[in-house]
Amino acid sequence: MFRVDNVTVQTERYPDGAPRINVAAVNDNATIEWLYEKDEEMLLFFIARHLREQYSVKDLTLYMPYIPHARMDRVKDKKEVFTLKYFCEFINSIKFDTVIVRDAHSNVSMSLLNNVVSEPIDGTVRKLAKRLLDPRKDIVFCPDEGSRNRYSGIVDIPYAFGIKRRDWNTGRITGLDVCGDIPADPFNVLMIDDISSYGNTFLHSARKLRELGADKIYLYVTHCENSVLEGELIKSGLISKMYTTRSIYNGDHPLIEIIGENCE
Repeated sequence: MFRVDNVTVQTERYPDGAPRINVAAVNDNATIEWLYEKDEEMLLFFIARHLREQYSVKDLTLYMPYIPHARMDRVKDKKEVFTLKYFCEFINSIKFDTVIVRDAHSNVSMSLLNNVVSEPIDGTVRKLAKRLLDPRKDIVFCPDEGSRNRYSGIVDIPYAFGIKRRDWNTGRITGLDVCGDIPADPFNVLMIDDISSYGNTFLHSARKLRELGADKIYLYVTHCENSVLEGELIKSGLISKMYTTRSIYNGDHPLIEIIGENCE
C-alpha cells in the first residue's frame, strides 16, 4: 500500500494488469509511505516521477519501514541473485532526499541505501517493558545473537538470550539453549526481535522458557509477516500477547496487537 502525505494512493488495473494511478501533492515537499505487501517497485517509481514532474516536489521522502529483500543480503555462488543489492540500487536511482526505515533486518541494506535514516524502536521497547514487566523479577529475552546485539541494554531489566540448535542438513531449528541469569521464582518475559515469519524461533524459545519457569511470555517483533497466522506459535498457547507494527502485517488476530504507526 502507498500513501502520499497520509492520503492513500488510488490504484486500479487495466485488463492486461497495467496500473492506473491517481495521486496528488499539496506542497513542494512530500512523503511517500510504502507499507510492503508485494513487489511494487514500478508503482513507487511512477508515483515519485509523477510528484516531481506534475507537482514540482523538490524534497521527496520515502517512508519504507520494512526493507524488502533484506534477508537476501549475501550470495554464496553465481547462481544466486543478489536481490537486496539490486533493490537498493533501484531505490537509489529514484534519488529520494531521505529514506526512512525501521529496525533493518540487515546492516548490509543500511550500507547500500543512500540518504537512509533508521527510525528508533527504543521508546516502544521501553514502554512495553514498563507496561508488562516487573524489573525486580522479570526478564527481557533475545532469541539469538543477532537480537542480543541489537536490543540488549535498551531497558534496565535483566536479559537472557538464546542459542539455536539446528539440523545442519535441513537448516531446521531442533531446539534452543538459554544463557543468562534466569530467576528462581516464576517470572514473566518480553521477547524482542526484528522479524517473524511462521514464528518457529519464538516457539522454541517459549517452550524452553516455560521449562525454566516462565509464566507469561510476551513477544515484540517490529515486522510480522502474515504467515505467522499459519504457524504453530499462534496456536501453541505459549504466548500471552504478540506486539508488532503495521509495516508488513495486515492480518487480524486477537493475540496480535498493533503498536502505533510511529513505533513510539
